[in-house]
Amino acid sequence: MPTPELIRSIDLDAYADVVGEEEIAEIRRLARSLTGARVQHVNSTAVGGGVAEILARLVPLMQQVGLDARWDVISGSPRYYAVTKAFHNALHGAEVELDAESFRIFDENTRQNLGIVDPDLDFAIIHDPQPVGLARARNPSKGKWIWRCHIDLSDADPRVWSFLRPQVERYDAAVFHLPDYAQQLSIPQLLIMPAIDPFSEKNLELPPEEIARVLERHGIDQKRPIVLQVSRFDRLKDPVGVIRAFQLARGWHDCQLVLAGGGADDDPEGERVLAEVREAAGSDPDVHILNLPPDAHREINALQRGATVIVQKSVREGFGLVVTEAMWKGKPVIGGAVGGIRRQIVQGTTGFLVHTVEGTAFRIRELLTNPGMAHRLGENARQYVRHNFLLPIYLKQWLLAMLAMRHGERGVTLLEE
Repeated sequence: MPTPELIRSIDLDAYADVVGEEEIAEIRRLARSLTGARVQHVNSTAVGGGVAEILARLVPLMQQVGLDARWDVISGSPRYYAVTKAFHNALHGAEVELDAESFRIFDENTRQNLGIVDPDLDFAIIHDPQPVGLARARNPSKGKWIWRCHIDLSDADPRVWSFLRPQVERYDAAVFHLPDYAQQLSIPQLLIMPAIDPFSEKNLELPPEEIARVLERHGIDQKRPIVLQVSRFDRLKDPVGVIRAFQLARGWHDCQLVLAGGGADDDPEGERVLAEVREAAGSDPDVHILNLPPDAHREINALQRGATVIVQKSVREGFGLVVTEAMWKGKPVIGGAVGGIRRQIVQGTTGFLVHTVEGTAFRIRELLTNPGMAHRLGENARQYVRHNFLLPIYLKQWLLAMLAMRHGERGVTLLEE
């Protein structure tokens, strides 16, 4: 499959306004030590989901600072993606049915994609379980291979993990979001938290009239509070639980709920979950279910900026960039106390963590009752994202990781100005 169309990156210097000039200067200094390095990212989908969104912004920025970076996507049949979705759920701790044929399909699809690997690369960065088997095509005398895991493996199904682990150990290192996700591996493990691009269509500032137009187009009443969850229609995001929490909170406040999401190329369950959500909502006129295309970034931006309270009631979550996006927009966020959401939401300071439907309903009520508190949490959240989860910081972490992999115990000598 050809390299996905990349988004033309903003000049790195423009980010100085949000992360500071010293940070930008350090990134350029690190990048000079990697000038011309051939870097290949591979994942399983070009659209839909946080990984594709990150790569569409990160790869052009790597190119801009002098790396020969590219992004490729594996191909697969519907049967293969059904297997990898089952793997995904199992690695998150769900009980799934897998037989020997499932593992055979996975191996066969890997074999069919081996040709995607650049034989002359300096760094291969392979994202998540779907393409993990590509390491069997590596040239042992050329380049460093890194497996980048974006999901929570802390409660992984032993059978699936025992199948994947030997393939992961073909790599030179594995990268996880959080220490909780690390595994017993024979290779080094690194921690890199993901990030958002403040200049992307999903995160840039929007004029009030554009926000108003988007809300009006979807029949959302701008005079009443809006509770919003943005996510794929996935059971791990618990959209039905969000509906139940909203209905409890609405007994105290006249408000409305918006569930905005869509699907991803590698997720065959989306339509079934969307049907479950529509059934749970019934004919409730205050529940707006928006099945948006994967490129509706500006529309999602407007919905987030128009919301009063944002919820991300995940029961499992690798990181939850949608939480990061909401925090960057200065919104109070209520998130499930799982995965990377716990790293972003500092309880009572940048938002609220919840465990149950009832707890979610209580926090919705609390924030709608106390707009001053909601504003304070939102402002704290924006500053927290500024210092921790913006794209230039993510780029810097990758540059450091690649330098460490290249130089190892010899140490790193940076090229001076």
